Amino acid sequence: MYFDVEYYWRVVNHVWSLKEWKGRQAMLFKLLVLIPVTTLFNSLCFLLDYLFFPRLWQQGVDRPVFIVGHARSGTTLMHRLMSADEDKFSYFLYWEMFFPSLLQKKVIRALGWIDHNIFGGPIKAQLVKWDDKTFGPYRHMHNMSLWNSEEDQFAMKSAFVTQQWSLDIPMMDIIDMFHLDQMPQRKKRWMHHYKELLKRQLLLNGGDKIHLSKNPVMSGWVESIIETFPDARIVVMMRDPKQCIPSVLKLVELTWKGKKWTGEEYQHSLTMLRDISFDTFKNPKEKLEKHANTPQIVVDYRQLTSDPRGTTQQVYQALDIELSQSFDDYLLAQAETEKKHNSKFEYSLGDYDLAESLIESELAEFYSLYQWPTEGTEENNHE
Repeated sequence: MYFDVEYYWRVVNHVWSLKEWKGRQAMLFKLLVLIPVTTLFNSLCFLLDYLFFPRLWQQGVDRPVFIVGHARSGTTLMHRLMSADEDKFSYFLYWEMFFPSLLQKKVIRALGWIDHNIFGGPIKAQLVKWDDKTFGPYRHMHNMSLWNSEEDQFAMKSAFVTQQWSLDIPMMDIIDMFHLDQMPQRKKRWMHHYKELLKRQLLLNGGDKIHLSKNPVMSGWVESIIETFPDARIVVMMRDPKQCIPSVLKLVELTWKGKKWTGEEYQHSLTMLRDISFDTFKNPKEKLEKHANTPQIVVDYRQLTSDPRGTTQQVYQALDIELSQSFDDYLLAQAETEKKHNSKFEYSLGDYDLAESLIESELAEFYSLYQWPTEGTEENNHE
């Protein structure tokens, strides 16, 4: 099993240098004790997968579908609609991402079956209470649960490849999880491990489905995805940056504030996150133009929320996915509900020193292409 030793030591050294941080001791214990122990255990289970599940040797990852785009641009909504086509797609549930090994997941599913069918589900009941207590207060920002589908990049945490470290500590200048397309050596290692994770998840779900991924961070992985999965199919979600960039900045800032970091301590990382936001729009377009033969479609958030059924039909057609009558009936039934999709976690540019002119200048080609309202237009003045 792969583990990014270089990034690990970068984080260890950075935390070691934070002499005044009250959470330093607890974080060092996590890094120097818990991480090595869990990594050794995960690695052993990862190796045993090929012994206990020989089908893994032949398991492929055929024509996977990747949904990328800036956070808050509709990636979750698009993924939720498509993942409802359960006969066709396989995807990660959040709890499954804590356990990289197929053996681990099989054992946990077996324990869940015993809990439910023999004891009446007391363990599951306690987990539901914990889930509601932990994630319930934040579901207006992002509907998170142990049993919901989640971003694929979380599954990479066992390899020490996760943006969680930068959410715990504002250190986006220490480790870069986004620009994988620009890191040739790291690209090969990360993507090999990621493919191994997908093989296990597909086999867990029967082995004959299509992997369905959604992840804003993977907007910086588009070329890496195509090189690793030459038959990949890609959906790019597109929304007015002035609607989604400040929302993400605020969400991350609230996370840092909740961990008692000061504005002075996280300002540099917040600026870096703003610049990554610009790259989230640019990189998919640039890479997909170089790979015109890759099945792809750009989905306008406005179109998805106004006509979810019709938009999903267009996605299926563009990616050459058969649309069953039963799934189309589901889309028809869901249409009115999804038209009301609206995040309660939205913030304006006024919350930040982020001028409209800067966004419009950085992403000028997108404003021209998608006809988003610009500074001074009548529509913008009435928002």
